[in-house]
Amino acid sequence: MAEATAKRSMSLQWQMLVGFLVGLTLGLVAYSTARDAAWVELLTTYVTQPVGQIFLRLIFMLVIPLLFSALVVGISEMGEIRSLKRVGLKTLAYTIVVSSIAVAVSLATVNLLKPGAGVDRAAAEQMQQESAGRASEIVQGGAEQPTGIDAFVNIIPNNLVEAMGSNSTILSVMFFALFFGIGLLLTDTPNARVLQRGFEGLFDVTMRLIMIVIKLAPIAVACFMFNLAALFGWDLIAKLSAYVGVVLLALAIQMFLVFPALLATFGRKNPLAFFRETQEASLMAFSTASSNATLPTSLRVAEEKLGLPRRISRFVLTIGATANQNGTAMFEGVTVIFLAQFLGVELTLAQQLMVMAMCILGGIGTAGVPAGSLPVVALILAMVGIPPEAIALVLGVDRFLDMCRTTLNVVGDLVAAQVISAGEPADSGESAARPAAA
Repeated sequence: MAEATAKRSMSLQWQMLVGFLVGLTLGLVAYSTARDAAWVELLTTYVTQPVGQIFLRLIFMLVIPLLFSALVVGISEMGEIRSLKRVGLKTLAYTIVVSSIAVAVSLATVNLLKPGAGVDRAAAEQMQQESAGRASEIVQGGAEQPTGIDAFVNIIPNNLVEAMGSNSTILSVMFFALFFGIGLLLTDTPNARVLQRGFEGLFDVTMRLIMIVIKLAPIAVACFMFNLAALFGWDLIAKLSAYVGVVLLALAIQMFLVFPALLATFGRKNPLAFFRETQEASLMAFSTASSNATLPTSLRVAEEKLGLPRRISRFVLTIGATANQNGTAMFEGVTVIFLAQFLGVELTLAQQLMVMAMCILGGIGTAGVPAGSLPVVALILAMVGIPPEAIALVLGVDRFLDMCRTTLNVVGDLVAAQVISAGEPADSGESAARPAAA
């Protein structure tokens, strides 16, 4: 079943690539031969822009229940089994700390190298002015957002329903989901377990609807890219190359500097031995671009190659497939800042900290499937006043980047299992079978 889902998702990714290339090619042709032609304006006004906006509105309609339910379930499941509550809390703490490091690395990298800077500001402003519907409303309200200590205080909502009705207050919704999930984790009653199953059902239904909407992505991507290429022309090519390079650099820092430090310091494991023993899971993750599809391989590698306690590895890896996605969080952070630079949108320190928080929570609440980060990125863009349709810039190269960040996600889950297992006793009868830490 997982394999079939992965194959369908891979097919969708290639369709998105085709849509990207078709839209980019036609847009560049329009830019080069008919930049100011009336038919280009008519096409963008009455066809491509409305199609793109419909796709985005469907995404926004579903993203709140998806993220809310995923975050609540992901947190609450960490204490589902009484004997593993302590492990669940350790996993939660580890996830938040390491995800924070990952997002900080990504934001520092993209701010230092500025891959999106240098685009013609007049064209960027024109795009923002032409953004319709929800995007323009967000841009108009961006100046009204609180800053400094007020922004920090406003993370705690005083009206959850009101917070759900605005993209600018989505962080408040995520805070409540985190708070509510911890409450479910600490409440071990029959009614609480029924409530948890209700959230699991909400996640399943919303995820199903999201996957239906995502099937429209190739058409939406073609429309988005036509609009962008017709406006920005050949600047897109250079900026996309720089963007891909920065994403890969940030992922490499986390993979080859942060993870080895965690393994050597807390995991009692030689990093070289760890990477050698987990290469099967890494290759599977790179091939499928799905943490969920790779989960069976990760479980087997953790038990057979790393020799981790079964009760720990199964718990941490199962939760980690959804709740510990360092690569996804880093990708979201780099993408948001890159698009802000590309469009000439200046983000304050408070806004970047908000982006960081959203990426951390998004890494916990994002579905572990190909293109699962798309709704989160669109939501964060809207929250900080960036036209969400600008996400089309990166969707064409997302296939390769998705493979890379999924590899980091899966390796990160195995690192988490190794670190958390280091302080736990072996399962009964396993002590002799566990390989010694290299």
